[in-house]
Amino acid sequence: MHLYIAEKPSLARAIAAALPEPHQKGQGWIRCGQGKDAVTVSWCIGHLLEPAEPARYNQAWKKWRQEDLPMFPDPWQLTPKDSVKQQLSVLESLIRQATLITHAGDPDREGQLLVDEVLKFVGTQAPVKRILINDLTPKAVARAIQAPRDNKEFRRLSHSALARQRADWLYGINLTRFYTLVYQQQGEQGVYSVGRVQTPVLGLVVERDNTIEDFKAKPWFRIEGQFQASEDETDQSPFTARWLPGDGFQDHVDEENRLLSRDIAEQIVHEVNGRPGTITESRFRDRPEPPPLPLSLSALQIEAGRLFRMGAKDVLDTAQNLYERHQLITYPRSDCRYLPEEHFHQREQVIRAIGRVSGELEAFTGQLDISRRSAAWNDKQVDAHHAIVPTVRLKPSGKLSAAEQKIYSLISRYYLMQFAGDAVHREGKLTVKVQEHLFRATETAILTPGWRALELKLKEGKSEAEKPPLPRLEKREPVTCRSAEIKERKTQPPQHFTDSTLLSAMTNIARFVSAPELRKTLRDTDGLGTEATRAAIIDILFRRDYLYRDRRHIRATDKGKALIAALPDSIRTPDRTAVWEATLEGIRRGEDDPRLFLEALKGEIREVINRAPSPATKGHSASDSVSESSVHCPKCRAPMVAREGKFGRFFACTRYPNCKGTRPLEDSQPEDGTGQKPIPCPHCFSPLVRRQSKKGWFWGCSNFPTCRQTVNDVDGKPALPLRNST
Repeated sequence: MHLYIAEKPSLARAIAAALPEPHQKGQGWIRCGQGKDAVTVSWCIGHLLEPAEPARYNQAWKKWRQEDLPMFPDPWQLTPKDSVKQQLSVLESLIRQATLITHAGDPDREGQLLVDEVLKFVGTQAPVKRILINDLTPKAVARAIQAPRDNKEFRRLSHSALARQRADWLYGINLTRFYTLVYQQQGEQGVYSVGRVQTPVLGLVVERDNTIEDFKAKPWFRIEGQFQASEDETDQSPFTARWLPGDGFQDHVDEENRLLSRDIAEQIVHEVNGRPGTITESRFRDRPEPPPLPLSLSALQIEAGRLFRMGAKDVLDTAQNLYERHQLITYPRSDCRYLPEEHFHQREQVIRAIGRVSGELEAFTGQLDISRRSAAWNDKQVDAHHAIVPTVRLKPSGKLSAAEQKIYSLISRYYLMQFAGDAVHREGKLTVKVQEHLFRATETAILTPGWRALELKLKEGKSEAEKPPLPRLEKREPVTCRSAEIKERKTQPPQHFTDSTLLSAMTNIARFVSAPELRKTLRDTDGLGTEATRAAIIDILFRRDYLYRDRRHIRATDKGKALIAALPDSIRTPDRTAVWEATLEGIRRGEDDPRLFLEALKGEIREVINRAPSPATKGHSASDSVSESSVHCPKCRAPMVAREGKFGRFFACTRYPNCKGTRPLEDSQPEDGTGQKPIPCPHCFSPLVRRQSKKGWFWGCSNFPTCRQTVNDVDGKPALPLRNST
């Protein structure tokens, strides 16, 4: 029996539709054809197996205890997911009967792993082939079925996914337990989740929020001069140019070359106003701009977030629906922006389909040059999957929702751009020298819109007034500075992240890495997370109460800020995590060893856990925290934590409110005129503190008001018997 295993039911149905009839449907399978040539199609439902919980390896690991950390499974185990056990049983039976198996998981590393792990879990001697399906239309599926490859060619892709899965287990479970236990010792509640990708993403948001919160606006000064060509050049219009800081002014400008001194600005204006100058640079050209490449998932999410304010997960879910239900676009979880050269032959059918599905684009489809071949078609840039583009399907399966229409139109526009002409920009630049000062004027205008006629624009915001064209002056021509003025501006803080800008940051993570060599390495990698996981990572941070929405902005909660403040740089910054993503990609290419990767990760986890923690609890600095061995509760012997109270700082039991034991801090005891060591309360054994009332000095319990015990004062010392007990 020939068995096809798809990643999900929708893909299985598409495969069955491309296979011979008759079709017989069973519980978890479809049989296609008759007799000895019959083929069975079955499916997974995402991952049917999951990494075993810690207690599966060691029953003692069921409880969260610091003495059990770190936990390193050996050997690794998988367990069936409860929600899909029935489908796993169906597949297990079919795999044992199969003489040939075709792996039809999605064309990415998770799609490779989730079928491979089932085959290994069940065990089979049957040969395994692999097909890659990026498009669920019947013709595309039929082509994929006719071009099977040996599944062994993809073992490195599977190794990369497996290394990612195990790294997430090691990192997430060990560090989540570690920091949660540390925070519980500080009296905090709940789980403090740590992940090798989610935590650096949270770190980006926290750092941005802190930068904005700490930002102090500073004035800066822009100098603009009005210049006119020589008097005999009356046909030349005046133009405005901005002052450029020279080497002699570097002490007066910030890192963005903005002048910070008004006195210097006034001096410059005085030196150039009404003075003659010379054109030192004159450059004018018409610059062609080729169309942008078709969209990957991240590019789609960024554009949809910017244009439609759609969340990353909403974009992915909508695109997935267009792919699975309507079959109007190709595989959406793609990190590639190129197309296979063979796909070029379908262009007329795809363009026709776009005109039928999207009425707003129908007029554009007749204005294209279908003989035009952009840089998008390049087999060398295409691996397991290609860019997201429309399919040849002429109508959806039912009415498209508003979100589906927007996403389909956006994907279609980027495809149609490949057959539109270049956008031509008219660019000009004049540089003027007056005395020792340089001024520059620029001109930018679109001469021919080309593909930009298909580009969607944001409607909000005021567009800048169109600048008049620059006069066509030649180098060394004389000009005069007719006037100069100072325009004061204020430095602006960065904007809080949005879905679009946070995805862009995750994709282009090298911008947020400080080390130059590491930044250079990361420019060629996929950034934080993968195309398929970035939306889910952001969603997890919201669900775990680390992030919240402030209108369209994404901001960190107090819980998120407290966690990031407690973590070392190696965990909260993207540097090392991004390197891990690069390593996973190296594993996929066969350049890195997954075993060495995991061993190195174990070493990092040991280092974190063995280091003395110093977390910052909410409302307290890291220096306020107390380690488990330093101060214990006088009532229950649990660790204590420093708190702020009505009468100053004190130690409180971490089991509060179940235990209300307290101790005074040595540096915050009331001035009692004695230098003696604290004496325990005869009732609760908390230290006694000398206090003064209208009736004179007495000793009271530091656990007040929980304990109201008082003791008489005799010559500066507590005396027994008791003064009173109320």
